[in-house]
Amino acid sequence: METVKVVENGVQAKKEIEQLMMQGFTKDDIYLLTHNKERSKDLTESLGLTGIGIEEQGVLGSLANVFRTRGDELRVKLESLGLSNTEAERYEEELDHGKVLVIATKSA
Repeated sequence: METVKVVENGVQAKKEIEQLMMQGFTKDDIYLLTHNKERSKDLTESLGLTGIGIEEQGVLGSLANVFRTRGDELRVKLESLGLSNTEAERYEEELDHGKVLVIATKSA
């Protein structure tokens, strides 16, 4: 089960994270992405979340990201969280427009 929220900024992201936690998600279930790597890192750290890493993408996926464009890397990360290719493309386009994605995922 995945829940994806598209927001404008960190303040809205924080509110969405709080809502998701009230719905039973933990901070370990919630991820944040922006098109800018530094912005993603800063927001993820300031909101107390963990990044999308080897556990979610696998070793080869994480290593391959070094050679991918940022758009390709974002789509792969979204797919590693359970989104379809079509959904990943659509949400990556939102990131292109400066939006912030808050993704919550739990195993069934």
